[in-house]
Amino acid sequence: MNIKPSFHGSDLEKVAEYYHIPRDKIVCYSANVNPLGLSEHLKDLLCQNLDILSSYPDREYRSLRMHAARYCNTSDEYIVPGNGTTELITLAISVLGPKHALLLGPSYSEYTRELTLAGCSYKSYYLKKRQDFRLDMDDFLKTLSEHPEVDFIILCNPNNPTSSALTVDEIRILLKTCQKHNVFVMIDETYCEFSPKNISAVPLVVSFKNLLVLRGLSKFFAAPGLRLGYGVTSSPYLLRQMREVQNPWSVNSAAAFAGEVLFDDTSYIGNVRSLIEEERSRMMRELSSWKNIRLYPAYANFILIEITKPHTTSYDVFEYLIQNHLMVRDCSSFPGLDGEFIRFCIMLPKENDRLLQHLKTFLET
Repeated sequence: MNIKPSFHGSDLEKVAEYYHIPRDKIVCYSANVNPLGLSEHLKDLLCQNLDILSSYPDREYRSLRMHAARYCNTSDEYIVPGNGTTELITLAISVLGPKHALLLGPSYSEYTRELTLAGCSYKSYYLKKRQDFRLDMDDFLKTLSEHPEVDFIILCNPNNPTSSALTVDEIRILLKTCQKHNVFVMIDETYCEFSPKNISAVPLVVSFKNLLVLRGLSKFFAAPGLRLGYGVTSSPYLLRQMREVQNPWSVNSAAAFAGEVLFDDTSYIGNVRSLIEEERSRMMRELSSWKNIRLYPAYANFILIEITKPHTTSYDVFEYLIQNHLMVRDCSSFPGLDGEFIRFCIMLPKENDRLLQHLKTFLET
């Protein structure tokens, strides 16, 4: 395989510099952010309420927690707001102090980074492409039983980069087993709201105190710059300790205000879901008829395909597309993803058509 720099999904500046392409000329299909952009309703209200920047936010974030809880259909007592899900991952690992973690892979690199910084060892259980990256729960639980030292599990649902997902029933089975063996489970639901099915573990929080569900506003609400995330757990110890350890006013006034508005913006939420569901179905139908690729089921707002064209690498595809000012994610940097894979998110119809046209031209000629 050719050697090239490894780019994160949002490394537009690095890609633009490396390929000598103006940043504003690149259409980014690799950051997985909702293509509708920030809610117009929120933009208007933020402009009208800029005076909130002159005041400290409520240290308890009572109103924000209430709005988040209503959005998730849970208790506001279970909500912990944070400076993005990244801060909450750090806080949870710091508070729980796991010694041996088991991760579902391939997945987001921030998990292993935080575990390493906390001095926690970890093993990865890799999803298998012969099973379309669907988790074999029996085999996973067997692996867990073979490693009684494991006290912490992290999984992303839907998973990044595979776009595969666990059902609520499967998660319940996992939680019951982990509860018996004092294993804590952290589930990152960054992409859950894009899913065509209800796969959220939030309803299970009330029954399982060994569970923390993480969500954020970066992807679904197209607001990565707000740095607003929230955790949902019924563990009294974790709730108390995370709030004690967390820096005061971790969420700024503008982000807290924006969160309250976005959680209640039912029109915007409906528009996002409709767009993603319609375009995902349309793109999957189109891709399913192509030669030289293997298509995998998609539950998130992005699609994973394997390049099967002879003598063609994911790097080749990335290079061809970027020369056409289209940036997808070359997945060769994901440990455990053996083969030639690319990942691209669902954009507006015109942009999706542009990507499919260029991709098909390259793969079928």
